[in-house]
Amino acid sequence: MHIGGEAPVDKLAEGVRAIFDKVKEIRAANPQPSKSFGSSALPEKSSIDGAAVSQVFGQKGDANSGMYKVTIGREVKMPCGCDVGSSMGVNTWAAFAGTADDALVVGDFAVLEGELQTVLKTLRGANINIVAIHQHMTGENPRMIFLHYYGRGKAVTLAEGVKAAIDTQPLAAN
Repeated sequence: MHIGGEAPVDKLAEGVRAIFDKVKEIRAANPQPSKSFGSSALPEKSSIDGAAVSQVFGQKGDANSGMYKVTIGREVKMPCGCDVGSSMGVNTWAAFAGTADDALVVGDFAVLEGELQTVLKTLRGANINIVAIHQHMTGENPRMIFLHYYGRGKAVTLAEGVKAAIDTQPLAAN
């Protein structure tokens, strides 16, 4: 984790200390990692309704063993002048497992720097958690930032939350 801020040194130190104290408190209360995501384990066999998820996204995805994944590509230009797109990993995707009423969504967003905050706020507003924010490339134009996320709930509700975040990106559907 990287942090940054501007303030007198003692105020910055207090803020950082508060973070470490909170981490210590949480780890002391839960010394063993959870064996499930949420209040219970996901069903052993997934049965996601791909048609319902596809309807939310407005495009067909890929089904595998009861799970379902939708991928939306983007395109950027590398310093060489060549275009890099979906086949090279510049995409947003959402993968669903579980059942219609108890699903897990995990995925990755490819966002422009100016889109990042709106996408983050939209995902969090849909109770979808942010796991990581990073970049995969250097020198691309426009610059792409990647963020990983997860959420648990009803499959269609999760799909609607992810789609709402996608819809904040004016250039997302290339």
